[in-house]
Amino acid sequence: MTGNTPDDLHPGLGDTAEPDHPPSGLTAEAALRRLLSGNDRFARGWTRFAGVPQEMLTNLAKGQQPYATILGCSDSRVPPELIFDALPGELFVVRVAGNVVSPEVGGSLQYAGAHLKTPLFVVLGHEGCGAVQAALGSRDDGVQHRSRIQLLVDSIVPGLDGVARDLPEETQLSAAVEANVRWSVRQILATPEAQARLAEGRMKLVGAVYELRSGRVRLLPDPAA
Repeated sequence: MTGNTPDDLHPGLGDTAEPDHPPSGLTAEAALRRLLSGNDRFARGWTRFAGVPQEMLTNLAKGQQPYATILGCSDSRVPPELIFDALPGELFVVRVAGNVVSPEVGGSLQYAGAHLKTPLFVVLGHEGCGAVQAALGSRDDGVQHRSRIQLLVDSIVPGLDGVARDLPEETQLSAAVEANVRWSVRQILATPEAQARLAEGRMKLVGAVYELRSGRVRLLPDPAA
């Protein structure tokens, strides 16, 4: 990764001055179909991964050509490579509790867009997210967490404005998980880099929620629709 100025850490998706030719050779739509096909194999118990042959390791040592970038939660139950049945080198994964968009996360996403040129970006939340639950507790009941956890929780709370306070607990958490995914998507879409790439048809950004019980990934409605 190159550069260390504040602009480099802005959560955009690419340097629009560079020509965009995804090394994977996939369009954003084809990448999304491939990702969801992998999740279908995972949910059915038909995964491909059984080890890494030496030839694959040799090829990966020469460079990476991921076809999708995933911003997901750190939850141990939601490993993107497994739930999308992806092989090493296929996904560029950024994981942080609550799938929040911090400057460091933004820099990682920008690297994926500018240098790896992945055509597809996915913000992946999941059922029962503890970080989102903590944010609801902070918003609704004034719960205070340890200092650095509170900083993370505070970054989630603004995205929960539309989540009603009087919903049943499970319904509220489900709505809040989706709201938090949309909040991360909106923050990424607000960057000039993302707007430029979307306008040019050079990338696709989607929000999704992983269902713990079924193993399925559910796409959320297109924020641009």
